[in-house]
Amino acid sequence: MTQETLSVERDAFLAAMRQVASTVTVVTTDGPAGRAGATVSAFTSLSADPPSVLVCLRTDSRIASTVAENRAFCVNILPEHAVEVARAFAGPSPDNPEDRFAGLSFEADAHGPILPRATAFSCTLTERMIHGSHAICIGQVTRLSNTGERPLTYLSGDYHIVRPHRD
Repeated sequence: MTQETLSVERDAFLAAMRQVASTVTVVTTDGPAGRAGATVSAFTSLSADPPSVLVCLRTDSRIASTVAENRAFCVNILPEHAVEVARAFAGPSPDNPEDRFAGLSFEADAHGPILPRATAFSCTLTERMIHGSHAICIGQVTRLSNTGERPLTYLSGDYHIVRPHRD
């Protein structure tokens, strides 16, 4: 018996994924390899025992290599008013990674900066594996900053705010 590998076209996959709403997440890191940060689209909780999260970072990105070298990262869930912060951390890295933090008030953390009013998960990198174009980074959460703010979300190529559904 042969096993057939099913696949979909890349553009069709990306179009379908644009229909998946997600919180706007900025991953930051700090340590011996320096400070870096980037807006990412793949973040989820992984385990409560021990508290762990998972983020996916493009393998050819500055944030991926810096997280790997620092062995630490901080996941910042941006509050709904933080569209400009999301834009500042999106796209290709500037030549100087510090430029993304310019003019931004943040809380220093050993794992990575905690951005203003963000709910943050400070993590020690416990595992990293490559799949396709991305590094899957698993972090054990060592500190939380839960602001209780409503998150900024991203859907269909634009930013959105979350409101309760009323019947």
